[in-house]
Amino acid sequence: DAKHAQLDEHSRSAFVSLERTMAALNATANMVVAVKAQRVAGVRRVAAKHAVARLGGLKAPVSMSMRKGGRQSLGVFAAGLDFAELESAVEDDEMEWSPPVRATRKDGKSSKEAKQSKRFRKAQASVPGRMAPQEPAAGIKLMMDNATAKFVESAEAHIRLNIDPKYNDQQLRATVALPKGTGKTVRVAVLCQGDAIAAAKEAGADFAGAEDLVEDIAGGMMDFDLLIASPDMMPKAAKLGRALGPKGLMPNPKAGTVTPNVAQAVSEFKGGKVEFRADKQGIVHVPFGKLNFSPADLMENMKAIVDAIDANRPSGAKGIYWKSMYIASTMGPSVQIDHTAVQAMKVE
Repeated sequence: DAKHAQLDEHSRSAFVSLERTMAALNATANMVVAVKAQRVAGVRRVAAKHAVARLGGLKAPVSMSMRKGGRQSLGVFAAGLDFAELESAVEDDEMEWSPPVRATRKDGKSSKEAKQSKRFRKAQASVPGRMAPQEPAAGIKLMMDNATAKFVESAEAHIRLNIDPKYNDQQLRATVALPKGTGKTVRVAVLCQGDAIAAAKEAGADFAGAEDLVEDIAGGMMDFDLLIASPDMMPKAAKLGRALGPKGLMPNPKAGTVTPNVAQAVSEFKGGKVEFRADKQGIVHVPFGKLNFSPADLMENMKAIVDAIDANRPSGAKGIYWKSMYIASTMGPSVQIDHTAVQAMKVE
């Protein structure tokens, strides 16, 4: 009898343990209790339900976890609890969330507007939105009307292309001869030998020489905006890389500044030939005149730039090549231009 009683007791305890285990397994699946996560002004604001649920007289704390990185939500999980019971607990005691009040300046301006001058804000208010492309003639007129600085501003074109310059076959670097010139005085230095020195000076070079000019530049002489070199002088100009490279003045065949005919190159750059290249974001920045030019002259220069970019399209550029085109004065707001209208335009 004692043996049978002991077996019955063991059986009952085992059955109770098994019952509890099965109940726990049936409700082990983690269930979302409350989720409330929002991002306001770049800051994650989270309101989550903290609760302690009861099941069979036992307390089961709600656990919380948040995934790192990106715009994620906050999940609150509970193990071994009845989902309907948890839902009702959340509804009974839900926390209200309200967005934080954004700090504003006394004058009502944003931080960006506070850094802009009254003149610029007034000019920007008269320009259509950045996503409203204008016809070329209307865009140039808007740019000229809103150039209110106290000096003659330059006209600049900023063109975003569908290229990634980190790949060699998607890099863009070339030159374009502006029909109406740049409106700037370009100081040109020429590295050449023999009779080419006299020819370069006759063509309008400000400095021309061989080893003597190399030594002057190495010594710190930088009174020029452009350096042209003949191919036979490039080995001697190699030691100037540290001085010229960071300033973008090192002669390069792609830019047309390494040529055997230095006199012709001087005439072209003095007459309005400019170099352009795409930056790391695939954007081309190039000036196309001064605002004391006539609208027709600016139009002709802008058309020449667009044609040159199309003519020098990189071999690795696939699909849509042009993304957007903006023009702006030196100190004025930008105006988006319909580049397809410029491409279709015919300049007489």
